[in-house]
Amino acid sequence: MQYKILGTTGLKVSTLCLGTMNYGGKGFFGYMGNLDQNEVDEQIRTVTDAGVNFIDTANIYSEGLSEEMIGQAIKNLSLKRDDLVLATKVRGSMGKGENDRGLSRKHIIQEVESSLRRLKTDYIDLYQIHTSDPLTPIEETIRTLDDLVKSGKIRYFGATNVAAWHLMKGLAYSDRHHLNRFASLQANYTLDTRDIEREIIPLLVDQKVGLLIWSPLSGGLLSGKYKRDLQGAEGRLNKFPFPPFNEERAYNVLDVLHPMAEQKRVSVAQLALAWLLHQPAVTSIIIGATKLHQLQDNLKSIEVVFTADELKTLDEVSQLSKEYPGNVIEVMTMDRSNGSDFLTK
Repeated sequence: MQYKILGTTGLKVSTLCLGTMNYGGKGFFGYMGNLDQNEVDEQIRTVTDAGVNFIDTANIYSEGLSEEMIGQAIKNLSLKRDDLVLATKVRGSMGKGENDRGLSRKHIIQEVESSLRRLKTDYIDLYQIHTSDPLTPIEETIRTLDDLVKSGKIRYFGATNVAAWHLMKGLAYSDRHHLNRFASLQANYTLDTRDIEREIIPLLVDQKVGLLIWSPLSGGLLSGKYKRDLQGAEGRLNKFPFPPFNEERAYNVLDVLHPMAEQKRVSVAQLALAWLLHQPAVTSIIIGATKLHQLQDNLKSIEVVFTADELKTLDEVSQLSKEYPGNVIEVMTMDRSNGSDFLTK
């Protein structure tokens, strides 16, 4: 297993992280899977034996049941809590009350206490806002998270699924007031959905914020078991096609991945994950599976090595179309690129 530093912290996390959205199968998250406690124990044993120290969940996964099962698995397996990096989230609805959702001070403090209880721990390593809350000022959210760091209930905090401008606003507020800042952003990034390369990745690189990837196989589409129009395979995408993806680009990518996988004697899924591991901005990739053999296959992605030509081929088939303002900025800044005098001729 390989490890990277998370953002500007001193925290080392494994480059593969265990995702747990399919634990419990309660309520809406039954679409994602319904692993029972024995299966959860088996998954966590498998990944920790492989060197994974990073586990990601959320309070809303199966209405808190995912967190409970993780806490129980750590106890059942006699794992040392301090050897693990536990990440969970806050923002989603956890009840019917007016303040049972969002990023207010009241809701965050209420939910961190509940997550600590379910996880059977006295601290959370990475506490993440699950997306923006248009009703709560980002200043209130950051001051609350900063207070939780100072109290010792969380070690670091991060964000997921937020716009670049909103993340930057939060970072700037933290810097101006000498508060703890977002250590990481969790975002969707795959060979067929490279949208974060437009604004978010440049921001993360500039501000030295860690990047965690959710659904790195596009909900299973890049596992290689689906054919065009989702024909010929059973899986979650047939019931719940999420996250959104560019279908044509995805199948074009798969047309390249299948022969490459045969040539390299690896699985299509391993190639899709390995491509992400080769992206410098990526800190860790969140992998999740309903079957143990899928998880074992995913773990082997760290062993895949690409040639320069293979990376170029994958980059070309999955490339984003040019959009404003990036297409104009690219041309207008050529005069300041290394060795270029394009606009001065």
